[in-house]
Amino acid sequence: MVYTVGEMAKLLGVAPSTLRYYDQEGLLPFVERSSNGIRVFQDADYEWLQVIECLKKTGMPLKDIREFIRMAMQGDETIDERLELIVRQREAVRKQMEELQQTLETLDFKQWYYETARDAGTTAVPRNMTLEELPQQYREVRRRLRRE
Repeated sequence: MVYTVGEMAKLLGVAPSTLRYYDQEGLLPFVERSSNGIRVFQDADYEWLQVIECLKKTGMPLKDIREFIRMAMQGDETIDERLELIVRQREAVRKQMEELQQTLETLDFKQWYYETARDAGTTAVPRNMTLEELPQQYREVRRRLRRE
């Protein structure tokens, strides 16, 4: 099946301007154009666009995504380089997830802290609790926050 920019954008849940921008940035060398110069997307392009969106969400710079696509267009002789790029980006995402998990734990602790303070009428109550008085799940967070 053939799709316009607008139709493909709708399938992907992005603005048509996003696909035009990707094209300007050299991320869509696989997209054909009609005799009038209009971008014509095929079903196979959907997977490419999903991969581009995935890599973008990982924080990969557009220049690296462009390089990944260039290598993929070259064929099998670039498998090792593409694999290396994916492994490296996957590790970066894993690290981001660990950092986000710590951030979530800190926010959970602060929510408990302020709920406890609200119920007590003062922040002195949770602030002055010993580690043993804290709920178990918040002890490590407080250790990190106070460098205990």
